[in-house]
Amino acid sequence: MTNTSMSTREKVEKSMVRRRAAEKRFRTYGMASVLFGLLCLVGLFGDIINKGASAFRQTVIQTEILIDADFLGINKKADDQEIRNADFEGLIKQHFKAMVQPQGRGERRQLYSMISAGAAWQLQEAVIADPSLLGKKLSVNLIADDDVDQWFKHDRGTELHNNRMSETQVKWLEQWIDQDMLKTQFNTLFFVNGDSREPELAGIRGAITGTFLTLLVTFLLSFPIGVAAAIYLEEFAPRNKITEFVEININNLAAVPSITFGLLGLAIFINIFGVARSTPLVGGLVLTLMTLPTIIISGRAAIKAVPPSIREAAFGLGASKMQVVFHHVLPLALPGMLTGTIIGMAQALGETAPLLMIGMVAFVVDVPGFVNDPSTVLPVQIFLWSDSPERAFMERTSGAIMVLLGFLVTMNTAAVMLRRRLERRW
Repeated sequence: MTNTSMSTREKVEKSMVRRRAAEKRFRTYGMASVLFGLLCLVGLFGDIINKGASAFRQTVIQTEILIDADFLGINKKADDQEIRNADFEGLIKQHFKAMVQPQGRGERRQLYSMISAGAAWQLQEAVIADPSLLGKKLSVNLIADDDVDQWFKHDRGTELHNNRMSETQVKWLEQWIDQDMLKTQFNTLFFVNGDSREPELAGIRGAITGTFLTLLVTFLLSFPIGVAAAIYLEEFAPRNKITEFVEININNLAAVPSITFGLLGLAIFINIFGVARSTPLVGGLVLTLMTLPTIIISGRAAIKAVPPSIREAAFGLGASKMQVVFHHVLPLALPGMLTGTIIGMAQALGETAPLLMIGMVAFVVDVPGFVNDPSTVLPVQIFLWSDSPERAFMERTSGAIMVLLGFLVTMNTAAVMLRRRLERRW
């Protein structure tokens, strides 16, 4: 009897050891999976930051240049248009030609190519702001060409060589470094300029403005429509085959590839209703179609989460169906609806495929002023820059991705804070 009891105990103990070992292995595998995911995320963010951080610094050439009124053919009483027509580019070329003294036309061409086309715009804006600078020497940080920018930030002092920089140009750059003329400063143009063919002048202001206007249109359309649809389906719609058919299709639409909505927007909004291509208006309409299923599903879930006792108490006090829904259920479900809406908007922020179908891939330099102006959005801007062969555009691609990730993190953080602030616990 004792031997049998001990044998059973040993079996139980061995079984418990195996179960504990299995549980320990499962926890280990789970922790390893989470750790692997975090390492991948850190590696991804680290690579993006490593490649994109330098996009926020711009190489400039610090020099003193005489604003020669006789060469420009203007005086201190000239209006803005006369100043804009003046040859500031020629003035800059004359200044550097006298400073470096290149030999022959080839060296002059190499010298002039080291200075950005935006340098003339810098002088022009400075003189427009203060016409008294005419006839004086101005200390200015002129924007360097993107090849100079990449060489100074990445290739200088290494074995890497930029094939677009000649030995003569490198020699001049080394002389300017010895004279403390080359330096980097915060790249404000990256945030205040629109897109440009010149990498050193390209910025994301147009894309950010287009993104804001597109998301504004999306929110103004998708939130009221989505909330109204969720309330009707959950509170007022009769339970029949038609309602079931609608619910099934809403759930299916949430899983439809996003490019399908772009094709739908192209066929309906552009070809039938004649909405202008490549505008925040048509972009917002397309993203509204894509976001609506998410908002409706999250809205219905938020309405279901309201305790039935709230409805029963309101009905018991003599409230009508409309009063119960809009005075009691909706205020309690609204935090969940807003959270789902923000998450849907964050998803729309990162979409590219549907916007490509409606023409928002166009090269747009000007910053849009309203929803019917041509524009692009950040994901599409990233796509355009990533397809460019210049090294500086690749750098700015990573910088724009960092800005986009900042938008996404901000929107998701707002969703979490909104839920914690507004939700009620029962």
